[in-house]
Amino acid sequence: MQAWNLGRSTFNWGQKTYIMGILNVTPDSFSDGGQFNTLESAIAQADHMIQNGADILDIGGQSTRPNAEEISLQAELDRVIPIIEAIRQNFEIPISVDTTRAVVAKHAIAAGADLINDISGAVFDSEMLSTVGKLGVPIVLMHMRGTPKTMQSLTEYQDLMPEIYEFLNTRIESAIAHGITQIIIDPGIGFAKQFDQNLDIIRNLKALQSLNCPILFGASRKSFIGHILDQPDPQKRVWGTAAACVSAIANGADMVRVHDVAELRDACRVADAIWR
Repeated sequence: MQAWNLGRSTFNWGQKTYIMGILNVTPDSFSDGGQFNTLESAIAQADHMIQNGADILDIGGQSTRPNAEEISLQAELDRVIPIIEAIRQNFEIPISVDTTRAVVAKHAIAAGADLINDISGAVFDSEMLSTVGKLGVPIVLMHMRGTPKTMQSLTEYQDLMPEIYEFLNTRIESAIAHGITQIIIDPGIGFAKQFDQNLDIIRNLKALQSLNCPILFGASRKSFIGHILDQPDPQKRVWGTAAACVSAIANGADMVRVHDVAELRDACRVADAIWR
C-alpha cells in the first residue's frame, strides 16, 4: 500500500501500527461519556494523547454505544466543530471526525479535520460518499448492521467473515466510484457482533487484507473484553484491550483506535518488533 500524507504526517502502512486516540465529546459514551465534553477538558485530553504517542485523534459527538439515541444534526455540529477548530489551532496532529452525516463531515474538514470515520460504512447518509469524494479526503468504512439502537438484535450471520468481507468490498467499490482514493476498512468489533463473533474476527482479520486497504481495529474497553475479564468497569479494561490489539496486529491490523494511548503505544511497539 502506498504511503499517505495527512497534514504534516506520513502514514507508511505496514511499517508500524498507528494509534488513533479516541476523543468522545459526548455526555453518554459507554466508557468516557461526560469526561471531555467541554472545550477545556477536550483540549487537555488531546494534548495528553499527543504527548503519549497518538498518531491521529478521532473526534466524535454522537455516541455509538449499544442503544444510543441519535442526536440532532445541530447538536452534533455544536459538539464537534468548536473542538476540531481548537485542536487544529493548537496542534498539528491529523484529526479524524467520527460521524455518519455528510454535513458534519463537510463542516469538520472546513474546521481543520483531515479524515472521515463513518461507522455505517457511508450507508446512513446517501450524500456521504459524494461529499467525501468532492472534499478529496480519506474515509474509514466500517461494517455494521442496523443502527446503534438496533444493532445488537442483528447478530445472526450465515458466514461471518465472508459477509463482512462482501459488505466492505461493496462499500469500497462505491467509494472508488465517487472518486475516493484513500480508504481504511474496519470490521466493526462489537457492532452487531456477539462475544464469540468478535473473537472470530480477531482470529481471521487477515481475510480482509486482500481488500488492499489499511485495516483499523477498534476494540478499546469493549464489553467482550469485560466479559472475558469479568470486569464491569470499562476504564479497567486497558490490559485486556492491549491483548486484543496485539492479537489484531499479529493478524494484520494497521491502526488501533484506543482510549488509553500511553499503554497501547508500548504494547504496539513490542508487537511491531515481533510481528513486523
